[in-house]
This record gives sequence, structure tokens and C-alpha cells, in this order.
Amino acid sequence: MACALINPKAVCKMKARRTLVVIVSAVSLLLLISCREDMHNQPKFIPLRENTFYPDERSARPTIPGTIARGQLQDDPLLYTGKLNGQEADQFPFAMTENDLERGRERFNIFCSPCHSQLGDGNGMIVQRGLKKPPSYFEPRLLKAPVGHFFYVMTNGWGAMADYSDQVPVADRWRIAAYIRALQLSHPAKSGELQTAHHAANQVPEQSSGEVKSAEPVRERKVEGTVIHKEAK
Repeated sequence: MACALINPKAVCKMKARRTLVVIVSAVSLLLLISCREDMHNQPKFIPLRENTFYPDERSARPTIPGTIARGQLQDDPLLYTGKLNGQEADQFPFAMTENDLERGRERFNIFCSPCHSQLGDGNGMIVQRGLKKPPSYFEPRLLKAPVGHFFYVMTNGWGAMADYSDQVPVADRWRIAAYIRALQLSHPAKSGELQTAHHAANQVPEQSSGEVKSAEPVRERKVEGTVIHKEAK
């Protein structure tokens, strides 16, 4: 009725504006209340910063004993430690193929040869520049060492050598160990043995009277019981 007596359009427009102001003010007040200082200073632990809540005043807490991260259940002692029944194993946790040995050679040349050299004699480029010389892989002690020993050393370090567990995955450590054993097997081989093995590996079968002549049989060559590759008889 009042809107009809006093310029209805102006009055209704004024009421609408007041209503809009009230709504905007209410929304703004709610936003201001929600944006408190706690949004900027959250009660959280800053890594490596002091925290007086714990007796040792460290904000970074140690892992609870027995905690296993996803994908890190190491339930195969041979694969992850290189040991069986507490002793360094002289066997591999998986079959070594030619591709595995090639991968081991590649990883060895990247991570091991700077000190041990590509020949494995311990006279790598870093050693030539003053670093302590590591033992040769052809020393009697290491020739008799099980392959698990090399895996263990790469995993845990030995003497002046730091461990490579972060740089080299578990499977590649085993491949490197296999390649080291291959180096050891190749070192004392006589030229006649190498020529015979090369001939047997590359022999082309001859045909005679419709029959195929098979290549020379091969036998497994071992060092202290560890099978690593085959050579011709």
C-alpha cells in the first residue's frame, strides 16, 4: 500500500538495494570469520625443525619398529640379503641370462669400474688419481668368495667402499655380481680354451647324407660350485 502512495518504483528499488547490501555484508562477515590466522599458521610439524612436544625435541619422528612401506616387503632373504641361513650364498635368486649379464656389465662399468677398473683388477681411474686401491677380483680370497658376498658388499659397503643400495636396485646388484663372476672366470682362461669355446659357439652345422651334424657338446664351468656360463669341452 505504501509503495503505491509514495513513488512505488523508488521505494521498491531502495528496499531491494538494502536487501542486497545485507546479503553481501553477511557473506563477507562469514568469509572474514573463516579466514583466521590459523589458516596461515597451521599446527603442523615442519621437517627438521625443533619441536618441544617430544622429549628429544625432534619434529621428524623415527619409523615405528616393524613398519613396512608398501612395495618393500623383503620376504626373500636370498634376494635381499645375499645370504641363506645366515651364510653368504653361492647361488643366484633368479636365473641369469645373457641379457642379465649384459645389464650387469653395463651397471658395473658405470658404478664399479671407476675404482675396480673394467678389468676388475682394482686399478680404476679414481685409484690412479690417489684413492685407496680396492682388492683385485682375481685374488684367491675373492675367487673363492660366494656370489652372495659381492651382493652383500654392494648392499652394505665394505671398508672404504660405501654401499650402493640407493643407487643400484636389488636385481641389478645381482646382475653385477654375476658379471663379476664372469670376469673371474675369463681371467685365468687359456688361449686354447677360448679358441675352442669360440669355435664351438660359432660352428655352423654341416649336412651329410641329409643329416645335420650337431655342434660340440658344452659343459658348465664352475668356480667354487657357482655355475655362471658354459664353455666347450
